Amino acid sequence: MTSVFGPKELVFLLSGLKWTILLSAIAFTGGGIAGLLVAVGRTAERAWLRRAMILYIGVFQGTPLLMQLFVVYYGLGLLGIQVPAWAAVTIAFTLNASAFLGDIWRGAIQALPRGQTEAAIALGLPLSSRLRDIILPQALRIAQPATVGYAVQLIKGTSLAAIVGFIELARAGQIVSSQTFAPILVFAVVGAIYFALCWPLSLYSARLEAKFAAAR
Repeated sequence: MTSVFGPKELVFLLSGLKWTILLSAIAFTGGGIAGLLVAVGRTAERAWLRRAMILYIGVFQGTPLLMQLFVVYYGLGLLGIQVPAWAAVTIAFTLNASAFLGDIWRGAIQALPRGQTEAAIALGLPLSSRLRDIILPQALRIAQPATVGYAVQLIKGTSLAAIVGFIELARAGQIVSSQTFAPILVFAVVGAIYFALCWPLSLYSARLEAKFAAAR
């Protein structure tokens, strides 16, 4: 039985939007925390730690996110660990975000003048103090435009979660489209919602980049 696209269908799309935002927020937060560790490890003095982080980043940047979702969702199942779709996509997106954010912040750390780190070492500051008080505050400021830009990509990338049955905005659009047989209308609305969500962040990223360029 078909239906007409109306308020009920719009509410269903908005419920999918809720999960898109929640998944993006969790993945960005968890990926950010793990990404800091990746960035610090990537710039560490120990060669084995740097190589391990290079491999970690390479795996997640060099393989499709869709494949990573499959590995987490179906791979854990083959190991006898049954995880719901919500947990699987959260883990996959968080790991993926940690690699990308870690690489972004690694570049920001290495962009800092080396003299600042050398001066901190000469003053006898421990590594934790150098990171907390000198390196990370400046590096995260430099990385703001790229970080916000990645957040936009993360929001759009959550549409891949539909492949394992997770109902976010894009999957909700597919369901409504199959019920109404009005794919052009439905996905025009879905696209407008994505645009309304991502465009302000894109503008903010561009503004941060211009501000940082002017400051330099």
